[in-house]
Amino acid sequence: MARALAARPYQEPRSTLPESYKTLNYDAYRDIRFRPEKSWWRQEGLPFQAQFFHPGFFFLHPVAAHEVVDGREHTVRFSPDYFTYGPLVKPGPLKQADGFAGMRLTHPINRADHFDEVGVFQGASYFRSLGAGNVYGLSARGLAIDTAGPRPEEFPSFRELWLERPKAGDSHVVVHALMDSQSVTGAYRFTITPGANTVMDVEATLFARKPVEQLGVAPLTSMYLFGENDRGAYDDFRPEVHDSDGLFVWTKGGEQLWRPLQNPGHVNVSSFHVEGLRAFGLLQRDTAFTSYEDLEARYERRPSAWVEPVGDWGAGVVRLAELPTPDETNDNIVAFWVPERPFGPGEPLRFAYRLHWGSRSPFETKNAFVTATRVAAGDTQGARRFILDFSASAQEGEGPVEAVITAASGQVLRPTVTRHEPSGGWRATFELLPTTPAAPTELRAFLKRGSETLTETWSYLWIP
Repeated sequence: MARALAARPYQEPRSTLPESYKTLNYDAYRDIRFRPEKSWWRQEGLPFQAQFFHPGFFFLHPVAAHEVVDGREHTVRFSPDYFTYGPLVKPGPLKQADGFAGMRLTHPINRADHFDEVGVFQGASYFRSLGAGNVYGLSARGLAIDTAGPRPEEFPSFRELWLERPKAGDSHVVVHALMDSQSVTGAYRFTITPGANTVMDVEATLFARKPVEQLGVAPLTSMYLFGENDRGAYDDFRPEVHDSDGLFVWTKGGEQLWRPLQNPGHVNVSSFHVEGLRAFGLLQRDTAFTSYEDLEARYERRPSAWVEPVGDWGAGVVRLAELPTPDETNDNIVAFWVPERPFGPGEPLRFAYRLHWGSRSPFETKNAFVTATRVAAGDTQGARRFILDFSASAQEGEGPVEAVITAASGQVLRPTVTRHEPSGGWRATFELLPTTPAAPTELRAFLKRGSETLTETWSYLWIP
């Protein structure tokens, strides 16, 4: 279907919704709820259940839904009987629609007697998940095209979804999706296995209608308003506000990078060239309630997401786009993989990856990691002071620990390393005296003992 679709000119999907449903506000749309007793597979007592989202508000283009049983598809038709319509929904029940706005999957991950949300597909090619104990935070997308580039961004959309009916005792559920956009079509398969970390095995085949300037594979989207390294001028009782606090990149050569996020004054795009990618992700490393003090948002429970390529993705870059935002309602952080090889009409592009959602890293590593980044005035006039905290290292040994610090420009002053007694880790500090006060500077730092590297590499763009 995706191959045939790519051979035809792109057609913008038409919305047949009544105008009253196109203009629903946020509160009215939330007043439409799927009836739990109508959940797919509930009556059969299966380990997963499915519910569907009502069209309207931002979600105007219909998404066709199908159930697959023993290899045969059965279309799920829209019906107002699936939903309750609260008093804020002035138009009343919608009589008919060409499809839904997406769907959610549930499965017990926190209690055996309660079905928790473990996956949501809604809006363009957005989807999200979480692990045990998490609340929703960052999202993923099927594809990102020309994100934060000179050309207008293109948002591919999942047009149809197929749900494979699970069997009794299954620990996973399978979803297929057909994607379409002006430039690219795609066929996707998601195998979702919930747990302490929920794992999604993603397989995709893409077909191009025309050459794509910037293809963003396995994109992750999050929010960063302010944190310990970048408080800005926010007059807020909360110490930090973000869904993710940093970008993690791990190469097959063994190097691990940590880039703390920022809310910049203008669009900032960073690229990390990788010959062999082992993993990348947007992480919420700080999981202490006292770092946020928000009883409603519970930012300390937001999941991290790691992208683990399956097979060799070749050379390319992990690209991080940070956009300015005045409040926490906007997702302003995007990270994705850009293949070095151009993509255009002709041969399809196939890729697969494993997406881990949760609060604990799925990877074992002996290197200590960065737990905090703080920036303050330096003792030297015109200098900035950087304070980096690292976790305890699995490589305890004898001999002094040294901080290796480099700056693309400017002068590094007074580097120190001190044992962080409360955590058992280390604290490194240094000052940066800029050569040009108004110029951004790339900084890197890691700890070593002799010739042995003890930590991941802290990578930071200091913006005056």
